[in-house]
Amino acid sequence: MDDDLTALRAGCDRSLTGHGEWRADQLLATIPPGSAPDRYGDGGVVAELEAEVAELLGMPAAVYLPSGVMAQQAALRVHADARGRRTVVCHPESHLIRHEEQAFERLHGMVLRPVGNRYRPLLRADLDAVAEQPAALLVELPQRDLGGRLPPWDDLVEQVAWARQRGAAAHLDGARLWEASAGYDRTPAEIAGLFDTAYVSFYKGIGALAGCCLAGPDDVVAQVREWRRRLGGTLFGMWPGAASALTSLRRRLPLMPAYLARAREVADAVRDLPGVTVVPDPPQTPMLHLLLRTTPEAFTAAARTLAEDGLWTWPQAMPTGDPAVVRVELPVGDATLALGVADIRAAIAALAGRG
Repeated sequence: MDDDLTALRAGCDRSLTGHGEWRADQLLATIPPGSAPDRYGDGGVVAELEAEVAELLGMPAAVYLPSGVMAQQAALRVHADARGRRTVVCHPESHLIRHEEQAFERLHGMVLRPVGNRYRPLLRADLDAVAEQPAALLVELPQRDLGGRLPPWDDLVEQVAWARQRGAAAHLDGARLWEASAGYDRTPAEIAGLFDTAYVSFYKGIGALAGCCLAGPDDVVAQVREWRRRLGGTLFGMWPGAASALTSLRRRLPLMPAYLARAREVADAVRDLPGVTVVPDPPQTPMLHLLLRTTPEAFTAAARTLAEDGLWTWPQAMPTGDPAVVRVELPVGDATLALGVADIRAAIAALAGRG
């Protein structure tokens, strides 16, 4: 990462991605002054958030945890112990495989079995390759590392039916369920209701402080609470993150359709630029990936020029299999809505070396 470029970030008054720069004062402002503290996760605004999320997802209960890594490990461990099985079927680009340092295997002695084509969402036909009886099927909606893609709704229903037919749990990695709700044009409860358990994040799409909830049946949630303590997640006071989550959820969940519309406007505005590819095209959720035919060095130089002009884009681009192509992820939020589409097009053109 370019330290000089990162240093310019604080001076930018506009941002291309998400809800803009995470500033301490803005994040703290999402905690209402009258928020009631909890004690080791019991009572106060934590209980209020858990009740609201359970109702929003149509689940009997929910529990607040400090991280999604912890939440999903705990939920899947509970499902595995209940069934006496150790295998969880998931997509090759699952967060548990790509971003968690083999925690599932190292801490819980369990096995992640990747199934399907890593370059597209998991489909029901992919599951025909699985002969063993798994503990759970893990489905991520949307598939973040594929640009926010979703499987067809009918296919998703069939995937969950496949799990149930084998006595396996169906677990939703809904880190971006709020975005998936806009993409499917269905309520969060309609989507989560397909599954036995669902995890949702609060710092990603809705821009709150770090934290998440795991929702499901009363007995499963009660066991996840015990695992939260075993894994060191039952902090003395969890109210700041929970209060921030409530504020941000109530404010931004209704805006998801507008974020999706802007993602599609961005795609329309940049797909004809030389050296720019939109993935997926059109966007299926309020996020997209852009493949830019440029070098990492040229990208960083262009990003620095934009930052000097007050527009923050990205600190760096991600490499791809083609050394002449880089990739960036564009989550759409308040900051993206605030920018004019013409300004977004001009910024992407500059980053692709066509400005």
